[in-house]
Formats: sequence, C-alpha cells, structure tokens
Amino acid sequence: MKKIFKIVLASLAVAILAAGCGSNGGSNEQNNEGGSNIYRSLEDIKKSGSIKIGVFSDKNPFGYIDETGAYKGYDVTFADRLAKDLGVEAEYVSTEPANRVEYLKSGKVDLILANFTVTEERKEAVDFALPYMKVSLGIVSPDNALITSPEQLNGKKLIVAKGTTAETYFTQNYPEVELVKFDQYTETFNALIDGRGDALSTDNTEVLAWALQNDGFSVGVDSLGEIDTIAPAVAKGNQELLDWINKEIKKIGEEQFFHKNYEENLAPVYGDTVSPDSIVVESGIVE
Repeated sequence: MKKIFKIVLASLAVAILAAGCGSNGGSNEQNNEGGSNIYRSLEDIKKSGSIKIGVFSDKNPFGYIDETGAYKGYDVTFADRLAKDLGVEAEYVSTEPANRVEYLKSGKVDLILANFTVTEERKEAVDFALPYMKVSLGIVSPDNALITSPEQLNGKKLIVAKGTTAETYFTQNYPEVELVKFDQYTETFNALIDGRGDALSTDNTEVLAWALQNDGFSVGVDSLGEIDTIAPAVAKGNQELLDWINKEIKKIGEEQFFHKNYEENLAPVYGDTVSPDSIVVESGIVE
C-alpha cells in the first residue's frame, strides 16, 4: 500500500512539474479569457517571421487564387501591406465564411481579412479593428426573372453562404424565404447559374462584381438592410496585435492606401458603375 502511495505521489510531482514548465514560456501561445481561445502575441509573430492571415480563395476581386496559384484581391493587397510594415511574411490560410471565427479561436490564424462584416454577435467572439470598407446586402438573380424586392422571394429559394450576414438577415426578417445554404462562395454562385435557387444574396459589393462578370444576371436589389462595415478581426483579447493594426490603418489612410487599393483591384471590375467612396473607408473613419 505504501509503495502504491509513493508511485501516485511521484506521478503527481511529474505532472505538476510538466505543467509548470508549460506555463513558463515553453510555448508562445497564450490562452485568452477563459482559456477557450489561443493566440500569438505581436512579439511571437515577429519572432516567427510570418503572420498567418485567413483570406478567401474564391471571392474575386476581394480574395482569390489567380492562375499562377498566388493569392490576390483587395483584402490580400491590404494583408500584404500589413505583413510588410510588420516586417514579416504573409502566410495565407484559405477560409470559408463559417470558419472565420473558429480559425481565430483555435489559433489557426492570427488575423482574418476575409470580407468580415462587423456585427454585435461577432463582437462577442472576436475583436474587430477599425473598418476599411462599407457594405450592405444585395440580391442578384437571372435577368429573365429579376428579383427587385426581398418580398418577391417569399415562397422561393434564396441561395446564401453559411455563416454570412445574408443568412442571418433573411432568417430573422424573411422566414417565408427558403434558404439554400452552401459552405463556399463558389458553390453559391454555381448553384445560381444551375438554377438551384431563384436568387442569391451576399454583400452588395460582391453581387455587383459578380453580375458585371456574368451575362444574364443582374443585381435587382443593390442595398438591403443597414449599412455595415468590414474590418480585420483578431482573437478575443489579443489587444497588442489589435492596437498595432488600428495604428497601421490610421497611418496608411493618410496616404489614401485604400483608394489606391480600390483602383488596383476593384475599379477594373466595377468601372463607372460604383463610386469608390461608397465602399472605401480611410483611416477607419466612416463618412
């Protein structure tokens, strides 16, 4: 009996010692508020030489992979600048709308730059930096059966991506609309082309861009719901990284970075159909 007791004590001592080592810097990862989220500090990111950024890979012209296999788009250009000014490489991680919060909570990425609309519900799960875009919802549909008001969708099928503000908005405000949900944006637009839904709703910036690139479809509703903002997001409690990003957004806004970004990535798609000032936010100031 004494022998067993000694073995138990020895095991407990080893466990306590291991736990102590783990909390004394054995890992650069930190548990924030309640220990449910794991994130890297700004110093950890600098030491590693790269920042992990979650972006879309199928959402042209905001985040997509081009024919050479490189990440491109409005969000990616912004991400490239953040990484450059931080003095590290940008390591891109492809994400889907429903995965954005989880990727931050699990520490899979340090930062999300994937057309992430700021909402009160999301604020409870992640920390948003200053905004860099304005947005509302839009609806795109075939020209031969154009949807010009959300009420026309009652009893019909509306295609949405899971985890988006469009899914939330129609669930809360138009329960008679049947939502056809997909994980990826590519799937949603393919479903619209194939006729698996009567219309598709997502950010108006996206449906406008897509309709301009696809004959036979138009945006019958170009602004639905309130005007929202899109902002970078970090794990809840990662204040150091958040503060740095906010400072950076203010700094590059002084050089009109986002208007230049618009001209490079969005103007070739929108042409004269969209005013840059209806989308772009400089220095985090919404006008």
